[in-house]
Amino acid sequence: MQYSKLKVGSWDLTDLVKDPSSDEFKRFLDLIEMEVRQIEERRKELRSDISVGKFEEIIRLIENLSEKVNIAIGYAHLRYYANTSSNEAAAFVTKMEKMTSDMSNKLLFFDLWFKKDIDENNAQRLINSVSPVYREYLRHKRLLARHSLTEPEEKVINTMNVTGLKALVKIYDKMTSDFTFTMTIKRGKKVVTKTFTNKEKLLSLIRSPKPEEREAAYKALWEVYKKNSGVLGEIYQNVVIRWRDEGISMRGYKSAISVRNIANNLDDKTVEALLAVCRRNAAVFQNYFMEKAKMIGMKRLHRYDLYAPLSLKPSDQKRFAYGKAVDIVLKTFDDFDLRFREFATRVFYEQHVDSAIRKGKRGGAFCYTVSPKITPYVLLNFNGKTRDVSTLAHEFGHAIHSMAAADKPLLVQQAPLPLAETASVFAEMLLNDKLTEKMSEKERKLLLAEEIDDMYATIMRQAYFTLFEIEAHHAIAENNATIDQVSEIYLNSLKEQFGSSVIITPDFRWEWLYIPHFYHTPFYCYAYSFGNLLVLSLYQQYKLEGKPSFVPKYFNILSAGGSEKPEELLKENGIDISKEEFWQQGFDFVSEKVKQLKEPQD
Repeated sequence: MQYSKLKVGSWDLTDLVKDPSSDEFKRFLDLIEMEVRQIEERRKELRSDISVGKFEEIIRLIENLSEKVNIAIGYAHLRYYANTSSNEAAAFVTKMEKMTSDMSNKLLFFDLWFKKDIDENNAQRLINSVSPVYREYLRHKRLLARHSLTEPEEKVINTMNVTGLKALVKIYDKMTSDFTFTMTIKRGKKVVTKTFTNKEKLLSLIRSPKPEEREAAYKALWEVYKKNSGVLGEIYQNVVIRWRDEGISMRGYKSAISVRNIANNLDDKTVEALLAVCRRNAAVFQNYFMEKAKMIGMKRLHRYDLYAPLSLKPSDQKRFAYGKAVDIVLKTFDDFDLRFREFATRVFYEQHVDSAIRKGKRGGAFCYTVSPKITPYVLLNFNGKTRDVSTLAHEFGHAIHSMAAADKPLLVQQAPLPLAETASVFAEMLLNDKLTEKMSEKERKLLLAEEIDDMYATIMRQAYFTLFEIEAHHAIAENNATIDQVSEIYLNSLKEQFGSSVIITPDFRWEWLYIPHFYHTPFYCYAYSFGNLLVLSLYQQYKLEGKPSFVPKYFNILSAGGSEKPEELLKENGIDISKEEFWQQGFDFVSEKVKQLKEPQD
């Protein structure tokens, strides 16, 4: 396959399901039901003196069943993301989520038995005797035991999620995917109006070299979110209240963020250290934004100008054909390690990429892993800019991470959220090095500015998202905060984050409504800060040691998947993430990049 000639297109989902209306798929669903019954029949074997062999056999039966369920639900979600306007696709997602919920309810007994019913001595006997790859997975289950409920209660929660929380979030997705944006720009006496039915096309203009386009794009975006703030805010309030009711009131977690921390297999103190260091280093990016303002001839940046390119000339904005972008990324991977290229190539070869921009398609980009046996799927909205090439490298980094751990069982293949960015951000840094090889000094400066912009977006921005969530969850759950009050909390968070370096206009108070992670996965965002600062440390290690020494250690981290506790896996590789000093190293690296940007050109 000549990758340099590839065109944007849609993915092929037939590796998952050929036809959801076929008899073959109906038989597949029947097989799932049969395997559920087979596992239910093993319930009587769950005694404290169960043999290790029988215990592990049940684990593997659950794993085999989970793989089949993942195929069905994965197909439903990927089909829906390709066209969120499709009522048929949305209905199919609901059907598969209901099936998944029913199955989970029937098999809850195993999870709850191991978490709550078996005594500690026998639990440790099983943990110490099973295949080593499952040990951390089982230890983590025991950690969750204190937050587990009775089987009937867990069943009610699973059932209510389908028509409750998940349904609300689906409404959020459907609403925001169908938004139409009208951008108005004054050019002298002339008023130019442009309509966007795809958010990604509009968002590409926030990096326009023309300040009036940047401002107009943001205003068009926030106008629509403000107009819909009543419904979107109500959905968020219900997400928060449900999170509180289940996580704190019912399960007894210490705080709203602790629910995510324990799910991520991280200690609260590690996340607290991360957020404290981020907050303390807000000035690092404030200094960058003040320098950037000088470089583009402004006294001070407005928030509209945050992602303005250093060059205001449209001719300096490099464009890439899709095939060329793919070719560059594959060569970047090849230069680092042949396995990286081989993994990425497989995703393209099997047509597991949806790269075109279409109305109704989910915005942004992601990598979706169904099972260790199936090549991951990647969604992009490729628009030809340098940033789109970086996004391509980022998402294929995720795919590489998943494929590196493909020898692990399904239950432990996926890295926990804090380690989920380890390959994706590293891939971006490799790409930046590759792109600068043939660049002029001016082009390198432009790319360096984009790199620092990205560091801001993936470190400080995400940390402050999390700090906002902590405050918003408390305000809604404890004080019944209104949507306007939550918006005020967000605006104040922006003002703290930027200090006097950037002018914040009141319309940015609505930005929080546009962040899907707040709805889908509360407190997810610190994983980006975690992952990016971790990668900055790893990349410095790579530059110091060179490939022969570094690559084997790095591949060990990736191939571990979720089979080890993050703190322990990293400590084995000389990294102590519980110390604030470690996180400070990342900010020192960013400060050095800002200094490089300030250096005069030759």
